[in-house]
Amino acid sequence: MKKMRLQRVIRAAMVSTVLVCTPLWAANATTALDQVSELQKDWAHIKYEVPEKQREKAFEQLAERARGYAEESKDSAEVLIWDAIVLSTYAGEKGGLGALSLVKEARNKLENALALDPGALQGSAYTSLGSLYYQVPGWPIGFGNDDKAEEMLKKALSLNPNGIDPNFFYGDYLLKQGRKAEAKAAFEKALSAPPRVGRELADRGRHEEISEKLGQLKSQ
Repeated sequence: MKKMRLQRVIRAAMVSTVLVCTPLWAANATTALDQVSELQKDWAHIKYEVPEKQREKAFEQLAERARGYAEESKDSAEVLIWDAIVLSTYAGEKGGLGALSLVKEARNKLENALALDPGALQGSAYTSLGSLYYQVPGWPIGFGNDDKAEEMLKKALSLNPNGIDPNFFYGDYLLKQGRKAEAKAAFEKALSAPPRVGRELADRGRHEEISEKLGQLKSQ
């Protein structure tokens, strides 16, 4: 009898542990998703609506917030990806040699996100890494590498073949490589990408960028 009662106590304790732990895990996941959504919306607002002269400061402040979120949600690849995206965008606005340390930090964050979950946000870490590799200067100034850029962007497309961002950045990479026909096809595919729920502003802004790139192709 004592043995049976002990077994019931153990089973009850195991059930209690599951019931206690599950809400904590769910709460953390929800918080991370909320953080990502907030960063996405604020990033789009700054990039596409804030006047150019005010963007650097705005992105600097957003980067500080993103860093804090990444520290809170250390196991979230999604938050880490957006921490890196905000940081690299801030670096782009800042410009100059001072931006190189920021993009290196962003690259490291993206690599850490890949270690956590390569498929997070449909492979967005690959997209962002690819864009860094073809936009950052190469050795000895920076870590830019066109071969790595294409490798990363193709991995992104393998995970999200119809996505607006991987197709846009692959098209931009191809344009810089002088592969105009391929670039045009990638840009047109990006234009036909399905809309992203909750990211309407980002989609509109990206469409404008794609149209500008297609205009460049026509004028060449």
